[in-house]
Order: sequence, then C-alpha cells, then structure tokens
Amino acid sequence: MILFKHELKKGWKSLAIWTIAISFFLVVCVFLYPEMKGEMENMNDMFSSMGAFTQAFGMDKINFGTWMGYYAIECGNVIGMGGAFFAAILAVTALAKEEKDRTAEFLLSHPVSRRRVITEKGIAVLVQICIMNMIVFLLSIISMVCINVEISWKEIFLLHFAYFLVQIVLAGICFGISAFISGNGIGLGIGVATSMYFINLVANITESAKDLKYITPFGFADGASIVAEAALNWKMVAVNMLFAIVGVVAAYGKYTKKDIR
Repeated sequence: MILFKHELKKGWKSLAIWTIAISFFLVVCVFLYPEMKGEMENMNDMFSSMGAFTQAFGMDKINFGTWMGYYAIECGNVIGMGGAFFAAILAVTALAKEEKDRTAEFLLSHPVSRRRVITEKGIAVLVQICIMNMIVFLLSIISMVCINVEISWKEIFLLHFAYFLVQIVLAGICFGISAFISGNGIGLGIGVATSMYFINLVANITESAKDLKYITPFGFADGASIVAEAALNWKMVAVNMLFAIVGVVAAYGKYTKKDIR
C-alpha cells in the first residue's frame, strides 16, 4: 500500500484546507442560530410563500424558524456543496494528475500494475472523504452542544450520511472521468457537482421534471425532505450508487488500456 500512503501524504494539505473551510462555515452557521432565531421565525412566513424559490430549497416542507429547519437549509448547503466540490475535485484529479505532472511514466515503470494504481488511488480518495466527514460531523455536534439546542440524532445523522453518500457518488463519477483526461480536471469536477446541484433545483421547481431527482445525488440529499420524513429515499440512493459504480468500472476499463505518455 505504498502508493496509498503516498497519496494520503501528498493530499493532506488539500484535505486539511477543505476540512477547515467546511467546518468553519458550518460552525459559524450553528453559532449564528441563537442570534437569528427570532428573525428566522419571522422570515419563515416570507420564505414559505416565495413560490419557485420556496420549492427549490424545500422551504415548503419544513419550518425554517425551527432549529432542524434552519440546520437542514443553511448548514446543509454548506456541507452539501462544500463536500461535493471537495469530493469531485479530489476524484477527478486522482488519475489525471500523473499525466499532468509528467509522473505517470515514472510511476508505471515500477513493478506495480495499473489495476493496483487505480485501486490504491481510489481507496485514498475514499479515506480522505471519510476523514473529512467524520471531523465535520464531530465539530457539528460539539457546536450544537455549545449553543444548547436539542439534538435530533436520527435526522442529524441522516443528513450527514446523505451528504457523505453524495460525495461518494460524485467521487465515483469523477474518478471515472479522471481516467479519460490528462489535463487539469478541477473545472470539470466543479462543473459536474454544480450541474448535479442545479438539476435537483429544477426537479424541485418543475413538476414535469421531478423524475430528474433520480439522476442527481442531491435528489436524495434534500435536507428538507430528510428532516420532514426522518428517512432517506433508498431507491434514489441505489440508482445514484449505480452511477458511482459505473464510474469506477469505467476507470478500470479505460486506465488499464490507456496510452499514457
């Protein structure tokens, strides 16, 4: 597992920066709640009657003035988008960076198969995503204890678990893309994550497009729905996990036969 350890060592700065940034904004959101609680209760009536905007962010399903309503919308967007960008960028550069940095030929000249390269890089991506989520979840809980709000453990866990699954799906898709490109794929990774996010917004707003929620991981990570129903839509989860599996399989299929220079 030398390559795996090398990937973790090489990527720890990026992991630290993303984890600190996401944790910081999340903790700030949590600590703002006591100060904004009264205003949020007043603003809930306004937000719940804003038509398409209300539907896009699920404010028609929960009370934005309550702690869980606030956490699902405000804090959920921080974790959801921040984590999605981190996972997409991490995965889309995993294989492509060797060609970009002109280190692929040197790496493959060692007694290591391409399958092993893919496997260890993939595991490194997964481990970094897990580390980031565990730290963010822990700091989130500590912050809630500090402001003395009631912790709805099931809903909080489901929210964080859903965002973790979003990252896994995006990482799988972007990992597959990484095998097909040789340049800087950061923009592409951000584009994939952003597109998935906006597809979900369209599905929330337009009744005729509601089935689009099945082709984006943000469909099952709708914070408002998770809090309102205290459950995940496992059918959506299963469909999106298939996309991740296809991405990983594509990475093996392409990278093992790719003409690397």
